[in-house]
Amino acid sequence: MAWIKTIPFEEADEKLKNAMQSQRGLYPKEYDTPQPSILGDESIVSTHTLIPDALYHAFSTFGVLMSPDLPLNRRQQEMIATMVSLTNDCFY
Repeated sequence: MAWIKTIPFEEADEKLKNAMQSQRGLYPKEYDTPQPSILGDESIVSTHTLIPDALYHAFSTFGVLMSPDLPLNRRQQEMIATMVSLTNDCFY
């Protein structure tokens, strides 16, 4: 659960909705399948909803780094993402 105020997608203004949808569009197709929510409606993305520009830039970076056009295969990309999360003590 986030300890800061977040804005649910249903209550988002046009700028926030656009930022959320645009960054999501950069993710690999495997991420199109909705995952079960561990934290209810809270997620790492929702903690950035007060600053739409920061949300877009922070999470579009992940989408670009996971691009299938890069010289790494999917397993290598996932291993790097896992190790970064482990190093940062992050359970996401």
